[in-house]
Amino acid sequence: MIDKSLVGKLFSFDAKLENWAEGMDYCAVRVPMKITNSLGTRGPVLVNASVNNSELFQVSLFPVGGGKHYIRIKAKIRKLTKTKSGDRVKLDFVVLDPNDVDVPDELLDLLETEGMIDAFMDIPPGKRNYLIRRIQEAVKPATREKRICEALDVAIEREHKA
Repeated sequence: MIDKSLVGKLFSFDAKLENWAEGMDYCAVRVPMKITNSLGTRGPVLVNASVNNSELFQVSLFPVGGGKHYIRIKAKIRKLTKTKSGDRVKLDFVVLDPNDVDVPDELLDLLETEGMIDAFMDIPPGKRNYLIRRIQEAVKPATREKRICEALDVAIEREHKA
């Protein structure tokens, strides 16, 4: 779990954009050990990030073992910043509180109608934030609606396990 005193703290560094998965368009940047160590966790860390002063995007630093973290840079951001695998980039990120993420109104309405708000909030923060991020990133209304229903299904499953 992230130290709450780090929420809102800005971290900045330069690093090489690496192709993370051979044959796939999946790039990531290795977070320097000094920063990883200061985070005090070997688990995922929710952040708002920017690459080369791009628009902010929400992402989680993901652990890769040995106390190391990477941060995935999606194709949309690489396209906006005109960067590719092998380029050096400037990365800035602010640590977010995983318990303080805005739930989209449509999801909140559905959860309330179905009586599943508590079950949704009982989902571990990382999983809950992933579900919310997938909804927010949906481009097409049909995709957004499908992902909202998937989030409800996870809440229902959580309720039945309790």
